[in-house]
Amino acid sequence: MANITIDGKQYTVKDGITIIEAIDQVAKTDLPRYCYHPGLSIAGNCRICQVEVEKMPRTVIACNTRVTEGMVIHTKSQKAKESQQIVLEFLLANHPLDCPVCDQAGECKLQDYYMDYGLYDPKFDDQKVKKTKKAVSVGPTIMLDQERCILCTRCVRFGDEITKTSDFGVFNRGDHSELDIYPGKELNNKYSGNVADICPVGALTDKDFRFKMRVWYLGSAESVCTGCSRGCNILINYEKSRPYPSKNGRVMRLKPRENQEVNKWWMCDEGRYGYKFIDENRIVDVKISDAAGAHGRAPQQRISDWKTALEKTAQALKQAKPEQWAVLASPQYTNEELFLIQKLFAGHLKWKNGAFYAPNQEGYEDDFLMKKDKNPNTSGAIQILKNFERDITPLVEKAKKGEFKGLFIFGHDIAKIYGADTLKTLREKVPFIIYEGWTANATADAADVVLPSATYAEKEGTFTNFEGRVQRIRKAVNELGDSRATWEIMRDLINAVGAGLVPAHSGRPQGSSLQYLRPEFIFEDLAKENAAFHGLDYKIIGKKGTTQRNKN
Repeated sequence: MANITIDGKQYTVKDGITIIEAIDQVAKTDLPRYCYHPGLSIAGNCRICQVEVEKMPRTVIACNTRVTEGMVIHTKSQKAKESQQIVLEFLLANHPLDCPVCDQAGECKLQDYYMDYGLYDPKFDDQKVKKTKKAVSVGPTIMLDQERCILCTRCVRFGDEITKTSDFGVFNRGDHSELDIYPGKELNNKYSGNVADICPVGALTDKDFRFKMRVWYLGSAESVCTGCSRGCNILINYEKSRPYPSKNGRVMRLKPRENQEVNKWWMCDEGRYGYKFIDENRIVDVKISDAAGAHGRAPQQRISDWKTALEKTAQALKQAKPEQWAVLASPQYTNEELFLIQKLFAGHLKWKNGAFYAPNQEGYEDDFLMKKDKNPNTSGAIQILKNFERDITPLVEKAKKGEFKGLFIFGHDIAKIYGADTLKTLREKVPFIIYEGWTANATADAADVVLPSATYAEKEGTFTNFEGRVQRIRKAVNELGDSRATWEIMRDLINAVGAGLVPAHSGRPQGSSLQYLRPEFIFEDLAKENAAFHGLDYKIIGKKGTTQRNKN
């Protein structure tokens, strides 16, 4: 360990780490940096992280200077500030002044650091060296603007060290040096969107977000990616109130959120760009039919209200015999929702037929982040749905033979999974079908009761990833139309059925429909009743960057 002083305060840090690491770990000072990124090797080429170290003749760069015992560091001294300012002036010497039309405006480190460390009288004329490529596509997801590049080489090192695809290089010499994609290549790896995240200026921009919205109109909510079973930590950037509404939906983009235990600083393109279902092709109305469909014909659905739909559903469930109905749950739902599904169908109704995992939900996997299982909560479903089978296929086959009088389907589109003929057969053989989900599809169109539910961006709760880490999701946007969080639907359905499964805990509002006011209360009961979740605390899980491992 080394005892050092940073800006007059004494700290003890691990011996041999760099000054910038020490500052980030203990001093929390916002020292400017462009080329440095904690997930990449040290380049030391932007030179803006200048600090003054006593007994050294000149300022040094903090990213490539190691701490030693007794070192006294100044980040805000006049000498340090002058060095930072001079470096910033050189970086801006050939940078175009196009901030008003730059998509990076509002989250550009050149803008931020100029206001904090710049404000100088320029010593260079306006004859800037013109680069070759202006707003050129370098792949399916990224645009390159060479004029804006400050040659920090973050993107070069990301391709060399993280994806191992070696996409970018720096070509030519001196003030004619420019960043470019290697000849004959394109940026087309499965993590390409990360280069826009780590680019500190507007040289690399994301096509999906480009000119969609100014960042000062964005709100942000911490959540978890639902693209696969890893559960990368993300930020959901959504539209806040502004003078005119967006034509692009409510969720503008997803960005990775640092969690060293799960995804470090990164996320894959599949998860990053897979958010459109939050706003597109949604079920927004409660629908019921007055008579069940028959002979392959879809029932005549009409828009209804929650009270009527829940009463109709509860009546059907109360009349059902346990062996004559089946429930198809899904690992797309939160732990809290699966807990209530287990309590109602296996606990109170004592249904013998339940499953949760559909075939054809597996995809690409690598040894970095992407997992084959494209569900966010398969681990949670295995641990919670103790009375359920894993594969839904055997129950679907039984339904095709007419062995069930009813099906309660959570989110699965039978037509997409097994084909339209299978759905047609189910409609002919099963008198009553209830569908709960958020995406409009053929199965919802064929159901007798349709209960619209919220997506993960519209509710709170927890998912358990493939390693057994329980992670929080947070509400970013309000529910569309009449859709509701599944935990709310299940709570009200439990009470409509008269199951009496919602315990009255001290400190909670009393009354059968009010005791599960928040997912936190459901999680408390889950942690008490399910051994895999013993000792887990909803509030601790909710702290920034915090996960808890459950007992597999």
